[in-house]
Amino acid sequence: MTERLRPGPLRWLRYAAGGSLPARYRTWVLHDTTCRTWHLRHFARTAVMLTLLSVPLMLLVPGPLWLRLTAVLLGWLVSLQYALFVMEESVENRVVKAGYPAGTARATRARATAGERAEAARRYAQRYRGGS
Repeated sequence: MTERLRPGPLRWLRYAAGGSLPARYRTWVLHDTTCRTWHLRHFARTAVMLTLLSVPLMLLVPGPLWLRLTAVLLGWLVSLQYALFVMEESVENRVVKAGYPAGTARATRARATAGERAEAARRYAQRYRGGS
Protein backbone atom coordinates (compact mmCIF):
# COMPACT_ATOMS: atom_id res chain seq x y z
CA MET A 1 0.00 0.00 0.00
CA THR A 2 1.27 3.46 -0.83
CA GLU A 3 1.81 6.05 1.86
CA ARG A 4 -1.22 8.19 2.58
CA LEU A 5 0.00 11.78 2.35
CA ARG A 6 -2.20 14.36 4.11
CA PRO A 7 -2.75 17.79 2.57
CA GLY A 8 -1.64 20.88 4.48
CA PRO A 9 -4.20 23.31 5.93
CA LEU A 10 -4.47 25.53 2.85
CA ARG A 11 -4.84 22.61 0.47
CA TRP A 12 -7.36 21.05 2.82
CA LEU A 13 -9.40 24.29 2.80
CA ARG A 14 -9.39 24.24 -0.99
CA TYR A 15 -10.43 20.57 -0.90
CA ALA A 16 -13.18 21.34 1.64
CA ALA A 17 -14.47 24.07 -0.66
CA GLY A 18 -14.82 21.54 -3.47
CA GLY A 19 -11.46 21.89 -5.16
CA SER A 20 -9.32 18.98 -6.27
CA LEU A 21 -6.01 17.95 -4.78
CA PRO A 22 -2.82 16.99 -6.64
CA ALA A 23 -2.48 13.31 -7.59
CA ARG A 24 -0.11 12.55 -4.70
CA TYR A 25 -3.06 12.96 -2.27
CA ARG A 26 -5.17 10.42 -4.14
CA THR A 27 -5.03 7.70 -1.47
CA TRP A 28 -5.80 10.21 1.27
CA VAL A 29 -8.92 11.36 -0.59
CA LEU A 30 -10.12 7.76 -0.82
CA HIS A 31 -9.44 7.27 2.88
CA ASP A 32 -11.18 10.55 3.74
CA THR A 33 -14.31 9.45 1.91
CA THR A 34 -14.40 5.80 2.99
CA CYS A 35 -13.10 5.58 6.56
CA ARG A 36 -15.36 4.78 9.49
CA THR A 37 -15.85 8.50 10.24
CA TRP A 38 -16.52 9.67 6.68
CA HIS A 39 -19.90 11.13 7.71
CA LEU A 40 -18.28 13.27 10.39
CA ARG A 41 -15.55 14.38 8.01
CA HIS A 42 -18.19 15.47 5.49
CA PHE A 43 -19.96 17.57 8.12
CA ALA A 44 -16.62 18.97 9.37
CA ARG A 45 -15.84 20.20 5.86
CA THR A 46 -19.30 21.75 5.69
CA ALA A 47 -18.94 23.39 9.11
CA VAL A 48 -15.59 24.93 8.19
CA MET A 49 -17.02 26.44 5.03
CA LEU A 50 -20.07 27.73 6.90
CA THR A 51 -17.85 29.28 9.58
CA LEU A 52 -15.76 31.03 6.96
CA LEU A 53 -18.96 32.54 5.56
CA SER A 54 -20.73 33.22 8.86
CA VAL A 55 -18.03 35.20 10.65
CA PRO A 56 -17.80 37.98 8.04
CA LEU A 57 -21.59 38.11 7.83
CA MET A 58 -21.86 38.51 11.59
CA LEU A 59 -19.26 41.27 11.59
CA LEU A 60 -20.18 43.21 8.45
CA VAL A 61 -23.96 43.03 8.11
CA PRO A 62 -25.66 45.83 10.03
CA GLY A 63 -28.56 45.19 12.36
CA PRO A 64 -29.32 43.92 15.84
CA LEU A 65 -27.16 41.06 17.08
CA TRP A 66 -30.16 38.81 17.71
CA LEU A 67 -31.27 39.19 14.11
CA ARG A 68 -27.80 38.42 12.72
CA LEU A 69 -27.47 35.37 15.01
CA THR A 70 -30.90 34.10 14.01
CA ALA A 71 -30.15 34.53 10.31
CA VAL A 72 -26.81 32.71 10.63
CA LEU A 73 -28.41 29.90 12.67
CA LEU A 74 -31.17 29.40 10.10
CA GLY A 75 -28.58 29.46 7.32
CA TRP A 76 -26.58 26.78 9.14
CA LEU A 77 -29.66 24.60 9.62
CA VAL A 78 -30.60 24.76 5.95
CA SER A 79 -27.00 24.21 4.85
CA LEU A 80 -26.49 21.20 7.14
CA GLN A 81 -29.74 19.67 5.93
CA TYR A 82 -28.62 20.14 2.33
CA ALA A 83 -25.20 18.67 3.19
CA LEU A 84 -26.96 15.61 4.58
CA PHE A 85 -29.06 15.17 1.45
CA VAL A 86 -26.10 15.39 -0.95
CA MET A 87 -23.55 13.58 1.23
CA GLU A 88 -23.18 10.40 -0.88
CA GLU A 89 -22.98 12.26 -4.18
CA SER A 90 -20.60 14.88 -2.83
CA VAL A 91 -18.22 12.24 -1.54
CA GLU A 92 -18.37 10.28 -4.81
CA ASN A 93 -17.59 13.48 -6.70
CA ARG A 94 -14.48 14.03 -4.55
CA VAL A 95 -13.27 10.50 -5.34
CA VAL A 96 -13.87 10.99 -9.07
CA LYS A 97 -11.89 14.26 -8.94
CA ALA A 98 -9.05 12.29 -7.35
CA GLY A 99 -8.96 10.00 -10.39
CA TYR A 100 -10.97 6.99 -9.22
CA PRO A 101 -13.92 5.59 -11.18
CA ALA A 102 -17.40 6.62 -10.10
CA GLY A 103 -18.77 4.37 -7.37
CA THR A 104 -15.37 3.59 -5.84
CA ALA A 105 -16.13 5.18 -2.45
CA ARG A 106 -19.49 3.43 -2.13
CA ALA A 107 -17.98 0.07 -3.11
CA THR A 108 -15.04 0.50 -0.71
CA ARG A 109 -17.36 1.31 2.18
CA ALA A 110 -19.57 -1.65 1.29
CA ARG A 111 -16.57 -4.03 1.30
CA ALA A 112 -15.40 -2.66 4.65
CA THR A 113 -18.76 -3.31 6.30
CA ALA A 114 -19.73 -6.52 4.49
CA GLY A 115 -19.03 -8.71 7.52
CA GLU A 116 -21.07 -6.51 9.84
CA ARG A 117 -23.99 -6.41 7.43
CA ALA A 118 -23.89 -10.18 6.93
CA GLU A 119 -23.90 -10.73 10.69
CA ALA A 120 -26.82 -8.32 11.11
CA ALA A 121 -28.74 -10.14 8.36
CA ARG A 122 -28.03 -13.47 10.05
CA ARG A 123 -29.29 -12.17 13.41
CA TYR A 124 -32.37 -10.71 11.74
CA ALA A 125 -33.14 -13.98 9.97
CA GLN A 126 -32.63 -15.94 13.17
CA ARG A 127 -34.89 -13.68 15.18
CA TYR A 128 -37.67 -12.83 12.73
CA ARG A 129 -37.54 -15.59 10.13
CA GLY A 130 -37.23 -18.54 12.45
CA GLY A 131 -33.53 -19.14 11.81
CA SER A 132 -33.82 -19.71 8.06
